[in-house]
Amino acid sequence: MNRASDEFARELASRVARWLLIGLGLVIMLVGLPLVALPGHIGLPLMVVGLMIVLRNSFSAKRRFVRMQRAHPNVVFPIRRLMRREPEIIQVFWQQYLRVERLVLPRRARFAVKSRRYLKRRLRRATV
Repeated sequence: MNRASDEFARELASRVARWLLIGLGLVIMLVGLPLVALPGHIGLPLMVVGLMIVLRNSFSAKRRFVRMQRAHPNVVFPIRRLMRREPEIIQVFWQQYLRVERLVLPRRARFAVKSRRYLKRRLRRATV
């Protein structure tokens, strides 16, 4: 038999838990923010985990994220790829590396695409 007080207690507990999870997600994101610039890149996975916790528990954060996704799809897409069940970490890293290389280096100094093609040709010759 469910009483009204039990229902109220359950609802109150779920709201408190939701707010605590949102706070935990924000804290994880704040811890990951300065770690993004350090070698080892542990900050990016921390930020993604914190964002996942916040997005699962906050309706307004979900709405803002969707708006941001529609306004800036190229910025949000890698984050969405990392938030999938089986994230494509290496592919996302490679794509972001190529973007940064294109922004920072002049065309004649870019080496990532050239080295990838060279390695691909060498591997193809080695297997044939």
